[in-house]
Amino acid sequence: MNISHIEHLGIAVKSIEEQLPYYEGVLGLKCYNIEVVEDQKVKTAFFKVGQTKIELLEPTSPDSTIAKFIEKRGEGIHHIAFSVDGVANALKEMEEKGVQLIDKAPRGGAEGLNIAFLHPKSTGSVLTELCEDPNK
Repeated sequence: MNISHIEHLGIAVKSIEEQLPYYEGVLGLKCYNIEVVEDQKVKTAFFKVGQTKIELLEPTSPDSTIAKFIEKRGEGIHHIAFSVDGVANALKEMEEKGVQLIDKAPRGGAEGLNIAFLHPKSTGSVLTELCEDPNK
């Protein structure tokens, strides 16, 4: 697996609108994209910091993964995402190395990326996302 960079850090929040003043007003970052990912029951907001992005994740349903995360742990860092060449091949390699997969195959994510998650039980308790831009 070839990791080129940290694609983004995912941060679970109750409300993107309530967090925008901090990220834009205090930190001086610009939110360049807000979108809803229906199948993941999440609304996302993105900020660019160099080559890395910060992704705010707001649940759109009380039964979403993000809502459950916030209920159990509160708002905060949810996952780290790495940019890789070929998510499908990276998943195969991770499984061969004994890493427990959440996703057995890539799926669509925010910003049109192909994504897949590795289980925190196999990654030092850090939810890990693998991402690839299919247009590159």
